[in-house]
Amino acid sequence: MMKHNQKTWHGISKKRRNSAFFIFVFLGMLTAFGPFVTDMYLPSLPSMTSYFNASTSLVQLGLTFSMLGLAAGQIFFGPLSDKFGRRTPLLVSMVLFLFSTLACIFAPTIEVFIALRLLQGIAAAGGIVISRSIAADKFKGASLAKALAIIGAINGIAPVAAPVVGGAVLKVTGWQGVFGVLLAVGLVLTGACIHFTESLSRAKRSQEKITRTLGLFKNVLQKRKYMLCVLQMAFAQAILFGYIAASPFIIQQHYGFSPLAFSLFFAVNSVAIGVGAGMSVKFKRQETCILTSCAGMLVCSVLVLAALAGGASIVLFESLLFILLFMMGMTFTAATTLAMDAAREQAGTASALLGAAGFLFGSIVSPLVGMGDIMLSTGITFVICALGSGLCGVLAVRQKSSAPQSAQSTAY
Repeated sequence: MMKHNQKTWHGISKKRRNSAFFIFVFLGMLTAFGPFVTDMYLPSLPSMTSYFNASTSLVQLGLTFSMLGLAAGQIFFGPLSDKFGRRTPLLVSMVLFLFSTLACIFAPTIEVFIALRLLQGIAAAGGIVISRSIAADKFKGASLAKALAIIGAINGIAPVAAPVVGGAVLKVTGWQGVFGVLLAVGLVLTGACIHFTESLSRAKRSQEKITRTLGLFKNVLQKRKYMLCVLQMAFAQAILFGYIAASPFIIQQHYGFSPLAFSLFFAVNSVAIGVGAGMSVKFKRQETCILTSCAGMLVCSVLVLAALAGGASIVLFESLLFILLFMMGMTFTAATTLAMDAAREQAGTASALLGAAGFLFGSIVSPLVGMGDIMLSTGITFVICALGSGLCGVLAVRQKSSAPQSAQSTAY
């Protein structure tokens, strides 16, 4: 009887397939997970300084270390998912996240809290990197572009929407409540991970020994088109993180708006990124989309610099910023699609490097926009990053494609 039950269960598990709806919702939640971990608690930073009796700069290290964790964690979980499949590393990352988040709530000192934020970032990185890998497992070509358009929209919206959600939670609870919400989301995702059916068959997994899994990065680093797409997207994400770091000061201090009005600006701009990501699938070729978005980002960055330097009205500044973020949403999808198609054989590793580069560039740019006159430094940073993104985009398009754009999606 026991053997019969085991065989029956084995047969059911092999036949079970996740629905397309579940996959898209699941991937969307995993994608939004990382940005919410880093940004959702931003409105609570002032209250945390008094709670821990610490300086503002020390409390802000919690944000810096979580971003470093998100970068390092993707490097760790990406190769592991190529070696052991997507489901097991994902479950490990979720359990680690639940532990670190619960510990953050009861952290006795700011130093302990910062260390736990690093661990929390590493854990959340598993969801980000593996979500792109699952998309690459299940889709190809044009279908992959559509799937990544959804992921790209969420990936663009989440960093700017998270502080708005965090502010709303903070109105009814303390900073611990924000982490309580993250803990609840983590529990939901853990349940979804248990329901998720493995997307990477054993035949397609890396045969390298575990001690040599990091050697998989050598393979993807040698793919020129992939690396150019990684750099193109990293420069674009640097603009996004620069915007997140500078906009509270520009909107509230320079233009004199309230924190509530600032949250509304954030919400409107998040729509721009999401619409841009969705618009990318209208292009027949993602190469055309990436060139269009790069040109748009460069033009808008120059105009934003001129607006900030010339003391333009809030209407003009916000209009230019909206278009800039719209173009950024387009490039997120196009760059991710081309990069994952170019390194399909090591999707987990490729996704890890792609995600880590964005957070690494963001951690570098975030303090730069605050140097000197924030109006000028922000505009100049935008232009420099847009130039870098455009150059990499042009070079990437000139490389030969490794997968046909018209390929159909694989079955669930």
